[in-house]
Amino acid sequence: MGNNAHGYLGDTIEKTDVLLKDVEDALGLPKERRDLSYKAMRAVLHALRDRLTVGESAQLAAQLPTLVRGAFYEGWQPERVPVKLSLEQWLQRVHDECPLDVKGGTPRLVQAVLSALSRHVTRGEWDDVRASLPDEYSSMIP
Repeated sequence: MGNNAHGYLGDTIEKTDVLLKDVEDALGLPKERRDLSYKAMRAVLHALRDRLTVGESAQLAAQLPTLVRGAFYEGWQPERVPVKLSLEQWLQRVHDECPLDVKGGTPRLVQAVLSALSRHVTRGEWDDVRASLPDEYSSMIP
């Protein structure tokens, strides 16, 4: 049993590392500042999670690496979702949680994180996420 547990832990760490590296590469963040890519991922996950229904959030989270799923659910209040925000308000929410100064600003940060996330879930699930969001958000969703 111990080997399976270690294999599983190694797998989720590796998948999370790949996701964060994708974010770092897209935004030009330094590798030695992993906290920055994590903070960006977490802020976007929280804004996305709170815009989706409980059911859609659960379906998306089920496909995320376990470590990322923990960040996704951190502080979640499912009785309060979905929180309907304009795109501008939604981007401000991400910026409030992660005021990183990156080229292209918060829209670029959101696009980079969502692009990285989209590579870690099935096409069908990503299509469901996209369809669950307002048309106004389409420019942010890969």
